Amino acid sequence: MKLLAITLFYLSSFNAPADSVSKIGKVTYYAKKFEGRKTTSGAVYDAKKYTAAHKTLPFGTQVKVTNLNNGKSVIVFINDRGPYGKGLIIDVSAIAAKEIGLYGKGIAPCKITYDIP
Repeated sequence: MKLLAITLFYLSSFNAPADSVSKIGKVTYYAKKFEGRKTTSGAVYDAKKYTAAHKTLPFGTQVKVTNLNNGKSVIVFINDRGPYGKGLIIDVSAIAAKEIGLYGKGIAPCKITYDIP
């Protein structure tokens, strides 16, 4: 009984893991003309940083984006709002688009995954 009490105390001292959410939609990427412009969060868009735009996720949220055409994934951080085209759920930076094989193609089906604290 004492061991059970110690074990329960030990386990309760850890934070519960975050719940993970996945959504399916389409991914696109920022056009070159946005380089150096301010994002909605106030950060300056840099095509060489792993950032993205999402309509509602809090700024700073870490999101895994998987290109469903090839299975390649990348981790980005939300710092802007958008995209607003039909079916688009995330807009990634150029470096992120290159990493998942999207650059030069425009739009691809994707899965985004992120944690809810």
